[in-house]
Amino acid sequence: MPSTRALLAVAVERLRTAGVPTPEVDAELLLAHVTDRPRAMLRLAGAEVTDVQAEAFAALVARRATREPLQHCTGRAPFRHLELRVGPGVFVPRPETELVVDLVLAHLAVSASAAAAAAAPAAAGVPQASARRLVLVDLCTGSGALALALATEVPGAAVHAVEVSPDALAWARRNVAEHLRAVQAVGGAIALHAGDATTCAQPGGPLAELAGGADVVVTNPPYVPDDAVPREPEVRDHDPHLALFGGPDGLAVIRPLARQAARLLRPGGLLLVEHADVQGEQAGARGLPALLRSQADPAAPGTPAWRDVVDHHDLAGRPRITAALRR
Repeated sequence: MPSTRALLAVAVERLRTAGVPTPEVDAELLLAHVTDRPRAMLRLAGAEVTDVQAEAFAALVARRATREPLQHCTGRAPFRHLELRVGPGVFVPRPETELVVDLVLAHLAVSASAAAAAAAPAAAGVPQASARRLVLVDLCTGSGALALALATEVPGAAVHAVEVSPDALAWARRNVAEHLRAVQAVGGAIALHAGDATTCAQPGGPLAELAGGADVVVTNPPYVPDDAVPREPEVRDHDPHLALFGGPDGLAVIRPLARQAARLLRPGGLLLVEHADVQGEQAGARGLPALLRSQADPAAPGTPAWRDVVDHHDLAGRPRITAALRR
């Protein structure tokens, strides 16, 4: 039986020759997937694999060498504490999107503290109303990554997720089914809606009944400008174009999404929008923060829809997520 070290050496060289950016990591993750072992255990002295496992590993390495995404080869993508099913037809979630969940949790913690402080002067012994269930919305949910992370990390929340692509929605349904017990374990609920996120809160839309009642709206929308073709084959050739491209300036989908978010959110509700690193504050009038500051309230034309618009950076220091509160 071949040793893991020998298999990895051959695989790493093949992936490096193919131009894979992280050949060592990818080879180890593929072998860990095939053998169902932790990566740390792969290079132990004497570690071996069966001939069947070696053949399966060679086949996955050959696929990865064509620059098929690693997550398509394994069928899995990590996102926070979750392992999500992914494949052709759905956008592979990225680590930078995890920051959206952190920002939601921080906002809700501040809101809860403020509510507790406001309730403190109430007369002792006076019965208090039970806490209202939080309503969170994920527009353009794709694999369901953000929706499921929120549903499992915000106890008792009702999460609604919208997706227009039948292929992506099928992956989201698989992921929800797989993680439903974890959602229910924290008292939460999650609902997937087939529909266009850019019109979802309009009369007759799948979220029309939520208008004015949502606490948080998040979205990782298509934001790549149409003429900015990604250089990485994994993105250019495998991520669905519907999830990537956002019109001439990359904001064509975000504009109507923000209008739907304004319809959905209650006053003081939070909007979080992921964007390209060239669409932040430094872009001036062409950036997402400026777009939100200029957007009118759909219920009161001439009045701004948003306040406290802030651009947040990712762990690499790049502008990545714009936050705004509903006026």
